[in-house]
Amino acid sequence: MSITPLEILKEHNLRITNCRKEVLDTFLKKKSALSHADLEQIFQKDFDRVTLYRTLKTFLDNDLIHKVLDDSGAAKYALCHHSHAKDEHHDHEHVHFKCEKCGQTKCIEESILPKINLPSGFINKEVSLLVQGICDQCS
Repeated sequence: MSITPLEILKEHNLRITNCRKEVLDTFLKKKSALSHADLEQIFQKDFDRVTLYRTLKTFLDNDLIHKVLDDSGAAKYALCHHSHAKDEHHDHEHVHFKCEKCGQTKCIEESILPKINLPSGFINKEVSLLVQGICDQCS
């Protein structure tokens, strides 16, 4: 049984709006990272860019999505796999894979990042790893 956008919003005590439901539904269906520009293109007739920006910010602030490392320079976002389990502790330190053919960037939760030993005085805030190649759909 898959979770619906409405259930995710309710579980995170977020106000239910058409934009939030539609954007969450898009993340659930696409299963890949999306940029603000991607969402603007998808919803150009339904929601303006400011509404989409605020929706992404709300989702980031409430830990429903996370930023994805990508070589394109544009910020991309991916739905957190825990998004239906609000109280579950998690981090966003996992591998991201970008396909050279289709351009999609996906989270690879199963891969474990190596432990990085920093010099004294350095403080780790976030670790990211981007693997590039050909995805299972394009190979």
